Amino acid sequence: MTSPVRLPLPPSVYADTAVAPAATPPLDADRTVSVAIIGGGFTGLSTALHLAEQGTDCVVLEAQEPGWGASGNNGGHTNPGLKHDPDQIEADFGADLGRRMIDFAYGTTNFTHDLIRRYQIPCEARQQGTLRAAYHPASAAAIARTAEQCIRRGMPVELYDRDRLREVTGSDRYVCAMFDARGGDLHPLNYARGLARAAISAGAAVHGETPALSLRRDGARWRIETPRAVVHADKVLIATNGFTGDLWPELRQTVIPVFSSIAATAPLPDAIVRAIMPTRSVLYESGHITVYYRIDQNNRLLMGGRGPMRWINSPGDVAYLMRYAERLWPQLKGVAWTHGWNSRLAITKDHYPHVHEPAESVLISLGCNGRGVALSTAMGAQLARRLIGGAKAAIDMPVTGIKPIALHAFWPVAVTGAVIAGRVRDRLGL
Repeated sequence: MTSPVRLPLPPSVYADTAVAPAATPPLDADRTVSVAIIGGGFTGLSTALHLAEQGTDCVVLEAQEPGWGASGNNGGHTNPGLKHDPDQIEADFGADLGRRMIDFAYGTTNFTHDLIRRYQIPCEARQQGTLRAAYHPASAAAIARTAEQCIRRGMPVELYDRDRLREVTGSDRYVCAMFDARGGDLHPLNYARGLARAAISAGAAVHGETPALSLRRDGARWRIETPRAVVHADKVLIATNGFTGDLWPELRQTVIPVFSSIAATAPLPDAIVRAIMPTRSVLYESGHITVYYRIDQNNRLLMGGRGPMRWINSPGDVAYLMRYAERLWPQLKGVAWTHGWNSRLAITKDHYPHVHEPAESVLISLGCNGRGVALSTAMGAQLARRLIGGAKAAIDMPVTGIKPIALHAFWPVAVTGAVIAGRVRDRLGL
């Protein structure tokens, strides 16, 4: 068997400031386990932790190192909820499942921050709220509708006007925003490494540089070949998200792998930091093309959004984010931007997370649609419940069939066109 290609971490500010990784050596001997988890991002690691906590022996197989993908390279926001509004979720899935989905999705941030506190994971976690902000009337109306639906359900949500937003953002760009006190932020690579360490301490095995090369039924168990060893497992979870390949037929065609990019400044002077996002909430814009940002605990501004549909390695690759930051806060002119990086996340056609059970004892979870930090963490407990209890164990998300997206091979062209069109529509306020 050949050795896998070890890739360096993307050139993020996280990689430069991270705690030491947990020991996750390549799997080099055959194993038989109750559950094999393919993918060492937040979903896989959280599922392993929750399985191990309940005494289920499991192994995580990660092609690179835990957190190498979008889990360790995202904006660091812990945002509650799903893409769709609560009323829409209930309309799509009915009163019972819809209500459970809403309660689950809007509770994911509390779940995540509670887990971080329980395991004392050093990841700069703060829970100081999420702002979903609008700068033109159409988006403002949509935000007002979302806020009304959340407030009607008793959620800790407020609607901010322009004056209040000027106070909490330091910018006069926005006309309206929904503030959700349950949101927050963290250092995602430290969190991924902390989750790996917690899973291992609970009894899970986590192996980096161990890609799953093939998966097939072998008698009563599933057989997974890796470069150096074979795993036999009673059950399998596939949690590869934006890096999903052809391990399971047609699965890759169910999501669009979209690059999301981030640029980071050097630590900002105190005078500037006091004026920008002084409450230290995180913010994402409501529009066709989302921009999101936060000030981290080292006083760096991290600006994220759609960038090139290819790997980048410097802030100059996403110069539009730097220009936009200066539009929001003119005092940033002349500050140093030190890092630019990206990774792939998975977008589904309906913008809901997808859970599949395409065969007996096989579970698949993917498609966080840009809300993966808290959502995938909380999904780990749900998936562990299903893996232990089987089909009779209800979870708070729908289990659906695999449905490939038509003309999937053309996704790079389609995404590039959608980004351009979305930016034009946002500029025009459509």
